[in-house]
Amino acid sequence: MESSRVSDTIPETFAAVVHADPGRPLLTWYDDATGERIELSGATLANWVAKTANLVVDHAGLRPGDRAGVDAPPHWQTAAVLLGCWTAGLAVVPTDEADTVFAAADRAAGHAGDGREVYGLALAPLGAPMRVVPPGVTDFIVEVRGHGDHFAPVAPVGPDDPATPSATHRELCASARGRAAELGVGSAGRLLVDAAVHPDPLDWLLVPLVTGASVVLCGNLDPRQVDKRVEVERVTHRLV
Repeated sequence: MESSRVSDTIPETFAAVVHADPGRPLLTWYDDATGERIELSGATLANWVAKTANLVVDHAGLRPGDRAGVDAPPHWQTAAVLLGCWTAGLAVVPTDEADTVFAAADRAAGHAGDGREVYGLALAPLGAPMRVVPPGVTDFIVEVRGHGDHFAPVAPVGPDDPATPSATHRELCASARGRAAELGVGSAGRLLVDAAVHPDPLDWLLVPLVTGASVVLCGNLDPRQVDKRVEVERVTHRLV
């Protein structure tokens, strides 16, 4: 697939990549500690993103310009949360500045108790829910599944709207394009990423999006599996 035209917002960039080939694998997740492999097409990831955007609007009551914190490692669920928040017009900020927090299951309890909505991400194989839900925490997987598959924003996200505390959508997209050039990632590739080495979403999420690439995201990567995975997944670029 040829890279989409230059877009200046993350939702527009994501939508263009999905529209170009909805059935193409866009994010493939491996966890070498559990043996999990899950492949999300553009259409499937877009479904999760829409559900997340609807959740933050309809369940958390957030509006464009509000702030979400994400305290979770690279994972397909983390991708859905980040893209869902940006699609809903939220800025992704440090958790102590956030109106609502999304946190990995083992971190969620530490964010609860101050009146904010806290969503726990189980990050479990097959999208299983949290085994134990602490007081003051809502299980993201359980809650998000009840929300709509399509999201209609009150107003489209604009290029000059804040995406992070220090960058607008335009600036963050430009940073991702610059980072792609720095890493040597061309258009329409297939990128293998070691989540431990590249935990910044700029590398494992936004670089693939702005280049129209798909990503093979590996947690607990076993170095002995890299060459075989490159062959099986037809990887064109390695970030390991």
